[in-house]
Amino acid sequence: MTAHERSEKTIEKYLREKTRTLGGLCLKFSSMTETGYPDRIVIFPGGITAFFELKSKGEKPTKLQSLRHDTLREMGFPVYVPDSREQVDESLDELRRLYEI
Repeated sequence: MTAHERSEKTIEKYLREKTRTLGGLCLKFSSMTETGYPDRIVIFPGGITAFFELKSKGEKPTKLQSLRHDTLREMGFPVYVPDSREQVDESLDELRRLYEI
């Protein structure tokens, strides 16, 4: 696996493409007033919503990001932190199983 294949940008592109093939949308999320929230919101028909914090291979969320993830999970939203294409696939497979997508 090359460094390019492990980059956050490449993994983000893969998530967008994979979500689209499953019939969903993968939207860039950026809050103008709050920091630390996940990079992407993935939505599917039926109101299914999940947050994705994409990382380059081996990277972990910052402390603030982890706090934001905890808040979103407490509100009932799935939050995923994939750092590879395989983890994107695993995350989307879990969503598909949980919500019968």
